[in-house]
Amino acid sequence: MQKIVIIPDSFKGTISSGDVGKIIEEEVRSQWPEAEVIRAEVADGGEGSVDAFLSVLPGEKITAEVTGPYGERISSYYGIFGETAVVEMAAAAGLPLVGKKLSAGKTTTFGVGELILDALDHGAKKIILCLGGSATNDGGTGAASALGVRFTDTKGNGFVPVGESLSQIAGIDMSGLDPRIRDAEILAMCDVYNPLCGENGASAVFGPQKGATEQDIRHLEKGLAHLAGLVRENLGKDILQLEGGGAAGGMGAGAVAFLGAGLQSGIEVILDAIQFEQMLEGCSMVITGEGRIDGQSAKGKVVSGIAKRTARRKIPLLAIVGAIGDDIDEIYEAGVSAVFSIISQPMTFDQIKMCTHSELRKTARTIFRFAEIVKSI
Repeated sequence: MQKIVIIPDSFKGTISSGDVGKIIEEEVRSQWPEAEVIRAEVADGGEGSVDAFLSVLPGEKITAEVTGPYGERISSYYGIFGETAVVEMAAAAGLPLVGKKLSAGKTTTFGVGELILDALDHGAKKIILCLGGSATNDGGTGAASALGVRFTDTKGNGFVPVGESLSQIAGIDMSGLDPRIRDAEILAMCDVYNPLCGENGASAVFGPQKGATEQDIRHLEKGLAHLAGLVRENLGKDILQLEGGGAAGGMGAGAVAFLGAGLQSGIEVILDAIQFEQMLEGCSMVITGEGRIDGQSAKGKVVSGIAKRTARRKIPLLAIVGAIGDDIDEIYEAGVSAVFSIISQPMTFDQIKMCTHSELRKTARTIFRFAEIVKSI
C-alpha cells in the first residue's frame, strides 16, 4: 500500500497551507483510495507558522489586542503549547496587515513585543519567534521598546524608533528590559540567511517589496548600519554580518541583540517539532509546495528543508507551486524530483487569487492520473 506525506507551505496571499494540503489529499484519495495519507501544515517562520504548529501539536491559539504596523490597535494572536509560546511576527507586523499602504520606513514591530509580553503573562518560559512576512525595517527596535528597552536621541529623550528614524538613536538603555526575557529561552526562526546590511541585506533585498524606493533603501541601510554600530559599542554584540540578521527587516539581528535570541532555520525547527522523520518511515512519495519557487527556495526555505530530508532517504519529492522563477536547477540539485506550476495561462495576481483553489485541484488531478499511467507502463 502506498504511503504519501503531504506537507506544503501556504501560497502567500492566495491560499493557506491547510487548504493546499486538503485539496491535494482529496485528489490523492480520488486516484488511490487505499493509500495511507499523512498531511501536515508547515511554514518556515513566516505567515502560517502558528497554525503549522497547531496542526500537529496540542496547544491553543491565544488572541490579544496589540499595536499594528502603523500604530493602530489590532486583534492578533500567538500559539501556546504548555510553557512554550509560538509568536508569529507577521500576525502583528506583517505585510497582509498593511495592504497596499507600503512604507518600510514608517512601520513598527512594537506589537510583536506586546505579543511576547502577553505570552510571558500566560506562563511561557520559551518563546519561538517566527520571523518572516514583515512589513517593517526597524531592526526589531519596536519590539524591544515594548519589552522595556529604552532608545534615546541626542538630547536624552526616549522614543520608539522605526526604520526611517534609526539614525536618530544615540543611546540604548537595557535596564528596563522585562526580567522574564532574561530568564526565558528565545529562539528566532528565520527562512533566510541574509545579513543585516549590504547588497544582500534587509533593506536592499526586502525593502522594495515593502514599498521602499532606491532613495529609501539607502536611508534604511544607513539606519540599520548605525544601529549595528551602537549595539556593538553599547551591548558588545556584533550583528552587522550575522547570518539571518536581515530576516524580517532586521528583526533577526534585533532579536539577538536585545532579547538574547538564538537564530535557527525556521523549516528545521518545524520539521523537528512535527517529527517529520517518523512520517517518512515507509513513505513512497512526499508532496510539498509554495506560492513561488526559484533559486531562493533552495536556501533555507520550506521546500529545501523538506528536500534535504527526503533526499537522504531517496524518497521522491514533488513540488506543486504557483509560479516557477529562475535558477530552477538549484531546486533539483537540492533534492526535489519534479516541479509543477498551477498557472496554466498568463494572469494578473488578482485573477490568480480568484482561481487558485480550482487550478490547484486541476493540476493535482493531472499529476496523479499521469502517475497512475506511468506506474502501469
